[in-house]
Amino acid sequence: MGHYIIVGSGLSGLATAETLLGEGHQITVFDDGSQKASMVAGGLYNPVVLKRLNLTWEGKRLMNLALPFYRALEKKLGVDFDEKISILRLFASVEEQNKWFEAADQPGLSEYLSTPLIANTNEAIHAPYGYGEVLHTGRIHTATLLSAYREYLEGIGSLQRKAFCFSDLRIEEDGVRYEGLHAGGVIFSEGFGMRSNPYFNYLPLEGNKGELLEIYAPDLKESRVIKAGIFIIPTGNDHYLAGATYDRNAEDPEPSAQARATLLKGLHKFIQCDFEITRQWAGIRPTVADRRPLVGVHPEHSTLFVINGMGSRGVLLAPYAARCLAGLILRGEPVPEGMDCIRFSRRFQSSEKKA
Repeated sequence: MGHYIIVGSGLSGLATAETLLGEGHQITVFDDGSQKASMVAGGLYNPVVLKRLNLTWEGKRLMNLALPFYRALEKKLGVDFDEKISILRLFASVEEQNKWFEAADQPGLSEYLSTPLIANTNEAIHAPYGYGEVLHTGRIHTATLLSAYREYLEGIGSLQRKAFCFSDLRIEEDGVRYEGLHAGGVIFSEGFGMRSNPYFNYLPLEGNKGELLEIYAPDLKESRVIKAGIFIIPTGNDHYLAGATYDRNAEDPEPSAQARATLLKGLHKFIQCDFEITRQWAGIRPTVADRRPLVGVHPEHSTLFVINGMGSRGVLLAPYAARCLAGLILRGEPVPEGMDCIRFSRRFQSSEKKA
């Protein structure tokens, strides 16, 4: 069995580590804790793009792979982090209701969009046109999962809580060498940090800063996720997460006053009770313009691999992307065209010419 180095232990790195371990291989994971996107994610899994009412790319396949993956991890780690919770789409008009019904008749969407309208009975919420319910949804408590998995990796001697030094990497014909390790390859899963990776910085990874508020609202009394312009997620003890923002131009990972104001404006549109802000988080999501992950092998180095670009749907995408990458590394199986980073090979050629 082989030994592989993984750089990064966010959702993509975790899924890759668990997939390789499940196939009997050894791993060593390097993570300096600098990338926070997975830790501050809302963690909702839902195959429907609620703004446009269509299935996300490979939505059903992603759900069918992700849910068993997380169930098995809960059992393995002895930790509960998969919360089954309803997601309601708040309707702002009769027209939005009609669009919901039309979408629910489409193949693939009918099993996820419930057609009976749900009337609003919560006086603390302004929703005169009611809600539509998305079925088979839930939330992965990403901070709980990632913390538990990192402890597991430490327990088996497979986690190094420090940065990966590119200058110390030696690429050889039969693998790589790094800090005394001889491995079959290196898998880079650094999130937005990949922009500083000398081997994969040619890929068009974009930063999409997302921010969340935690609010305390004792009079809200809501047990379901509600998606209006923004979403609210109940977290217990009258606390809720509210988010998220999407800023493609920000590279500062710290919380901002502008995002705070945007989220407050969104909350005041449909929440009619008092609340107070108790915390604010921020993280930079790794995204790609075509909304597909970046998975595959380096154009020149057959022992360097990448898995990145999960965007705001990392909970759903990571298990599938990790399975595809493992198939490539271990069995030479082609990565599905939609996520294979070979689609950007011309960018690599252009970068080489400039160098």
